[in-house]
Formats: sequence, C-alpha cells, structure tokens
Amino acid sequence: MATRTRRPERREEPLSRERIVEAAIELLDTAGEGGLTFRALAERLATGPGAIYWHVTGKDELLNAATDAVVADTMSADTTATTPQEAIRTLALGVFDAIDVHPWIGSQISRTPSQSPMLRVFEHLGRQVQALGVPHTAQFTAASALLNYILGVGGQNAANARGARPGTNRTEFLDAAATAWENLDPDEYAFTRDVADQLRDHDDRTEFLAGIDLVLTGIAALHEPTGPAPS
Repeated sequence: MATRTRRPERREEPLSRERIVEAAIELLDTAGEGGLTFRALAERLATGPGAIYWHVTGKDELLNAATDAVVADTMSADTTATTPQEAIRTLALGVFDAIDVHPWIGSQISRTPSQSPMLRVFEHLGRQVQALGVPHTAQFTAASALLNYILGVGGQNAANARGARPGTNRTEFLDAAATAWENLDPDEYAFTRDVADQLRDHDDRTEFLAGIDLVLTGIAALHEPTGPAPS
C-alpha cells in the first residue's frame, strides 16, 4: 500500500514588534488613523489582539513607532559628501515626500515634540546648521525655522490631499482654485488676484524647495559681517 507523503507544515513568520509596525503603516496608509484599531491589525496579522499588546501597550505607542519608522527611513540618505545646504535640502525633501506618501505622519510628528520622530528631524537639521557656521545663539532659531517650515508645508499638503474628493484631477482642481482667486474683489485681494496664474501652474515640490532656499538665505545672513564695508 502506498504511503502518503506528508506535506511540510508552513512556518509562519513569528510575530514581532517590527512586523506589527509594518502592518500598522500599511493599515494607516489605506484606512487612515481612524482605521487603525487593534482588531483590524490583528486580522491583518492573523493573530489575536492580546499578542499585539505583548509588544505595544496601546494605539499611541503604535502610532509613534510607525511614525518613527517612516521618519527614520528618510534619514538613510548619505549626505557626508554634500554641502550642509544640500544635506538640508535632501532631508527636507525626504520628509516632504514621506508626508506626501503617508499623510498621517504630518500630524503625528507635530503631536509628539518631545519624542523621537520630531527629534530625529530636529537633530539632523541642527547638525547641518552647525556645519553652516551659524553662531551658537542663533542655532536653535535657525533649526526651528527649518523644522517648522518643513512640517508646516508638508502637513498642509497632506491636509489638502485628504480633503480632496477621490479621483480629483490636480490640474482641474488648481485651475478652479486659480479662477476663484481671479474673481475675488480687486480692492480687497489685489495681491491674491495678481498671483492666481502662479497658483494654477505651480509644482508643489519645486515651490517647497524654493521656500527652503529662502530660509537658508536668511540663515546665511546670520553670520555675515554687519560692520561697514571697507572703503
């Protein structure tokens, strides 16, 4: 009588904090912050909620860990061979793109100023500010200005994306917004009407980097000579 060959049992990857965080990021990307529940996460991981609680204590810790994982990934670019200005641009654009791909991290970074996601960005910016030769008394202000600009613009873009209807065409959306600007009261909104065409044709990433360059120009002025020019 023929013997039945026993099929090897499929070995599941053991549950770990890293797997939980990866699954949480996927869930946040598809369902948003409101869709991140331990029940939904347990279903995605094919486990029970109790097993997840063994690795993380609650939703706040999980959100912070997921945000930290995404932010840490933006810090992986090697900037040792670049100028401090280029290193800042690379870091800024990395965070901007991360918020664009994962809109939920914009509010999370701002919500945890004393925890690692915010501090990772602040530390990297601060080191480049020091490398620029900014006086010690102005380093906190310079790094904070960069951080606030990055998070502010990135967060606003994420909010705009969340507020748009599914399937919204960006070109049509900007055209409609620019047309609305052009039809504003000419006395009350003279400037806004004047730049409406720039709104219609602008590129978010290009404008973002232009803003970073404006901040860097201001930072460079912090350590320029202020005495009278030689005669």
